[in-house]
This record gives sequence, C-alpha cells and structure tokens, in this order.
Amino acid sequence: MIGYIEGKVMAGDGITVLLMVNGIGYEVACSGAAYAMLMNAGEGGVYTYLQVKEDGISLYGFISPEEKNLFIKLISVSGVGPKMAILVLSQMDAAELANAIVTEDIKRLCLVKGLGKKTAERIILDLKESLTSLDIPLSPKKKAKPTANEDALLALSTLGFSRQESQKAVEEAESLGLTSVEQILSYAIKHIR
Repeated sequence: MIGYIEGKVMAGDGITVLLMVNGIGYEVACSGAAYAMLMNAGEGGVYTYLQVKEDGISLYGFISPEEKNLFIKLISVSGVGPKMAILVLSQMDAAELANAIVTEDIKRLCLVKGLGKKTAERIILDLKESLTSLDIPLSPKKKAKPTANEDALLALSTLGFSRQESQKAVEEAESLGLTSVEQILSYAIKHIR
C-alpha cells in the first residue's frame, strides 16, 4: 500500500494533483488543505489512502495523518464513499469537520455541496463517539491554544451532553466570571438541565 508520496506538482484541476515522482506521474485526489499546500509550493508530500476497486485504482492525499484518519472514519459510514469524503475534506478542514461532528452541527455539515441532512446525521451518529483528541487537529485558522470555553464544550459533548445545553451552561459559567476549564466544567455539569 502507498502511505505517503512526495514529488513535484505537474498539474492540478481543483481537487486532483498530478504529482511527478521519479519519472512517474501519480494522480492524487487531495483534501482542500493538501491541494492548497501542494499547489502553493509546487512540490511536496502527502499522506495517502489507496482505494482498489473492480473498475480502477484511486489515490487520495492528505496534509496530515489526522486528516487521513478522519477520511478513513468518514468512508466507514454507510452511504459515504471516498469521493464524498474527499469532497467533505475539500470544503472543510479537518478541525472544522471534527468540531462539527463532536458538536452535532448538522447545519455546518449540510453546507458541503452534495451532502444531505440524513447523511450528515448518520456521520454524526456513527463517528461522534469514536472521535478522540488525536483525531482533532488544530485548525490553522484558529488560535494554537483553544479557549477554556472551547475546551469545556468539547469535554461536555464527549460526556454526551447536547451542544445546546452545553453552550447554555458554559455561557452561564462565563457570566459568573469562571475562567478555567475546570471551573466551567464543574459548574456546567452541575447546572445542565
């Protein structure tokens, strides 16, 4: 199996990159982050997933092992194939996707072109419990260190509380001047209705 590939970019069409490696051109369908990185640098490497089917072989590329792991989890969901999974990761970065799953943000998932409400609900249902902190890379658009509120919301959703009740309890804790994750969590767990 091909797990990582590095080479020079010969062409790109928005998702697929033609990557030249030792005289061989590999077509790699990339996530949005991997595509942007390769096209901007003109060369580079991506972590890959090789799909072998009766009608062909496809190679998918990712910027990090975490992003590749999210792709593998996505394709484990009934009704989500590799093309849909790479489309999701082209329209959302891995951190946004993981956050949408953990916080049960169906509306955010449905913003992905071609992803319907039922499939979004199935993704959340199937993957919410299996996501770990190792699956949730830091978004380059976000601060390197999440706020106490973000940490508390993530912890509460991991404990099984809904996004709505968690958000309300965290906001109440914040209005009372509680600032540390421990203080916010302690308050929220006691006051979630």
